[in-house]
Amino acid sequence: MKIKKMIPCLLLAVPLSSCSTQQRSATPVPLVETVLTAAQQAKLSPDEVIRLLQEGNTRFVNGELTVRDHSKQVRASASGQYPKAAVLSCVDSRVPVEDVFDRGIGDVFVARVAGNFENTDIVGSMEFSTKVAGAKLILVLGHEHCGAVKGAIDNVELGNLTSMLSNIRPAIEANSDYQGDKSSKNPEFVHLVAEENVRITVRDILEKSEVLRSLVDAGALKIVGAMYDLDSGAVTMVETNPGAD
Repeated sequence: MKIKKMIPCLLLAVPLSSCSTQQRSATPVPLVETVLTAAQQAKLSPDEVIRLLQEGNTRFVNGELTVRDHSKQVRASASGQYPKAAVLSCVDSRVPVEDVFDRGIGDVFVARVAGNFENTDIVGSMEFSTKVAGAKLILVLGHEHCGAVKGAIDNVELGNLTSMLSNIRPAIEANSDYQGDKSSKNPEFVHLVAEENVRITVRDILEKSEVLRSLVDAGALKIVGAMYDLDSGAVTMVETNPGAD
């Protein structure tokens, strides 16, 4: 008798589950993106690329990432690459750059170093990414709760890390008039230094590269800064190209 009573219950559960599945599948699924072609890249403006990255970040925050056939994209991009942008990010494992902007294979160049600062090798890589490979945007991406920024604030010394963290010192010195606790235990001060570090890096990239400056002056490139929120996944623009329209 117990078995017979359970059968109707199981039968009733099936339609309910089916209905729930149908409701979930009614939600629009982002379209599969193909690998960008040279012709498509050429038509993009720096402002359009900024918009595309912002829209991608909105999808990331909302859990609506584009469905991609990565195996197909690998094969499609093997003969050449025509990315939209170059991103300089911190090495932090919690900042998955392609996912953050909902980008696929062949979409963005990514350079990573703890503290997302520039050096000769990175600037040279940016020159390749833009002048040679045609990317229309350079984005310097800092983030909240940055360990490198905290280490620089606290004057951490450890092997080669000591020299590396010195690159963030200018951002700390720029906040020397801050009236609160100037330690890594103060989230507000860490945020101010991380954001200023992004601004300084944007300016330094322009100052160190005549190649990039010429592209900016011609309107073919923008260099912008942004901050990534580890708590929400949202990216907020910090600074657009200084001196450029």
